[in-house]
Amino acid sequence: MGVIFIIWEQHAHMYKRPIETDIVLVDIIDFSRLNMPNQLELISYLSQSYKKMIHKMLKNSGIPLDKMLQGIIPTGDGFYCILHPSLKGFGSILGLSFIHFSDFIAREYPYFQGLRVAVHTGSIYRFEDILGHDNFVGDGLNECARYVEIKNLVVSTVFISETAYEALQGFLEDHHDFAELLTKCEFKHSSRHTFNDKHNIQRSGYLIWMRKGGIIPPPKPDWLLTPKRRIDAL
Repeated sequence: MGVIFIIWEQHAHMYKRPIETDIVLVDIIDFSRLNMPNQLELISYLSQSYKKMIHKMLKNSGIPLDKMLQGIIPTGDGFYCILHPSLKGFGSILGLSFIHFSDFIAREYPYFQGLRVAVHTGSIYRFEDILGHDNFVGDGLNECARYVEIKNLVVSTVFISETAYEALQGFLEDHHDFAELLTKCEFKHSSRHTFNDKHNIQRSGYLIWMRKGGIIPPPKPDWLLTPKRRIDAL
């Protein structure tokens, strides 16, 4: 009985610890205005396409899914991606990969209006939902949602919060090969944007984009790296 209690206590403690990580929000533009058959057709195609994209990224990087994404949370018009904390800073690059792949979706479905993608680095909590699955809650999710509200979000760009921008800079300092790859892809960012969200809270961040888009997999774990490693867009 004592062993069971200790295991339960450790499990409960794990769920009480906040997780500081990147959160990527993908929002389908005007999804709720589509008729139900088109909604089903579009979300099914998008889900399967991104599933294949993520598995290709994982295969290239040699890591399991749970070392890249801790969870995916559906929303009414899209989904959140919760990255593993060890990949903090990579979320902005993942957002750019999502945007790049959306161009292929637009060719298949003329009624697809595109995506709004926002990235925020913040705190969340893991909890067990009614069905016994891991789920997430916290300020990080709510704050990330505010960044898709920016009015001048340009097509083929990702809006990242200031904390996500700082995390990206730290990631690129630790992974010089990714910094070189972004330079080759002509990575750009805007000046600092400041706006008031729907709760009249002032927020700020940056638009980012790549002139030469691509799908960029996460870094390989240390045990798979060679002295002269090289990363390429897929």
